[in-house]
Amino acid sequence: MDLIIRNANLPDGRSGIDIGIKNGKIVVLESSLSAKATEEIDASGKLVSPPFVDAHFHMDATLSLGLPRLNQSGTLLEGIALWGELKPHLTVEAIKERALRYCDLAVARGLLAIRSHVDICDPRLLAVDALLEVRKEVAPYLDLQLVAFPQDGFFRTPMASELLETALDRGVDVVGGIPHFERTMDEGKKSVEVLCRIAAERGLRVDMHCDESDDPLSRHIETLTAETVRHGLQGRVTGSHLTSMHSMDNYYVSKLLPLMAEAEMNVVSNPLINITLQGRHDTYPKRRGMTRVPEMMGIGLNVAFGHDCVMDPWYSLGSADMLEVANMGLHVAQMTGVEQMKSCFRAVTEIPASILGLEGYGLEKGCNADLVILQAADPVEALRLKANRLFVIRRGNIISSSQPVEAKLDLPSRPKIHNYLS
Repeated sequence: MDLIIRNANLPDGRSGIDIGIKNGKIVVLESSLSAKATEEIDASGKLVSPPFVDAHFHMDATLSLGLPRLNQSGTLLEGIALWGELKPHLTVEAIKERALRYCDLAVARGLLAIRSHVDICDPRLLAVDALLEVRKEVAPYLDLQLVAFPQDGFFRTPMASELLETALDRGVDVVGGIPHFERTMDEGKKSVEVLCRIAAERGLRVDMHCDESDDPLSRHIETLTAETVRHGLQGRVTGSHLTSMHSMDNYYVSKLLPLMAEAEMNVVSNPLINITLQGRHDTYPKRRGMTRVPEMMGIGLNVAFGHDCVMDPWYSLGSADMLEVANMGLHVAQMTGVEQMKSCFRAVTEIPASILGLEGYGLEKGCNADLVILQAADPVEALRLKANRLFVIRRGNIISSSQPVEAKLDLPSRPKIHNYLS
């Protein structure tokens, strides 16, 4: 063996497991493994998980906070306007530098796979070229999947169709869209139809920013489900954000959910961003805007949590910590039952891995030896503590490590406290 991790707890509840790794693959998982290895790690009852996966991010904009100015209103629309102000000043080198810094941060957090939307509405396609280079550079330690995203609208932007096709020709992986940002509801509907047809013809996946709005009549998810079935794309299409569902009439949702199930729709909710950007026009009561996560999980849809933004025109915070994302998601969705919390952990690990179609992901014999050892005993404790990443392992090699977080108390002597209950 090249590496053995001993006495590990696994997310499915197994404990005291030894994980044997050879040639970058998991070759055995069993108790009291008698084999020897070049290197061993004693997990000492800590949780060993497959790596975190972020199914929704904007790497072309990350770490650009304050350029050219800050978002004063905190709204989605001002963020889009800010990005438009910054685009003329972008360079391939600047985008790459910020993206690579973020990838380093992600690895330290055990985040080893990211789906990033990349704006294709700049005629120079600088962000596309930059992130294609980044994807190649980080491939040894991080899987980066790119979405051709018409940020300014597919029909609103001159030459968007040609630019999107060019981005796909250059190697971008997924077809994106933003129907609610088109000029009219009808143009939004048409954009979904055209983009799904392009994906079907090219054999690609689809991931659309869909109904990122407080408007309960923004219903492009209905069109997306219909086009998914029409083109035989079931299981390959993702609706991201879906915040209008938060405000939709319940009777309409009762019709919509079965349609989404029929289309085997994937869903990505972005808790940190959705609750920050939505409800900005409300007084009180103020809507939080996150989509109906437990209801969609309850009918068997793949629902993941994404980080979306880190220090960019839309969000001034963030740290590439998917446990922070899941922790916020379970609070906002009121998913505090034990099994619900475990499903929130899966929403930043195995579920987004499935949405991205990652091969060899998991904690079984034959899977890639991509692992994270957390300073927690189980998924719920990991979420509660936003647990420290003790070791991050890629293809059997340790690529990041940290010391356990410990607090040493040095308290003055306390006066005796009488126990009045005894």
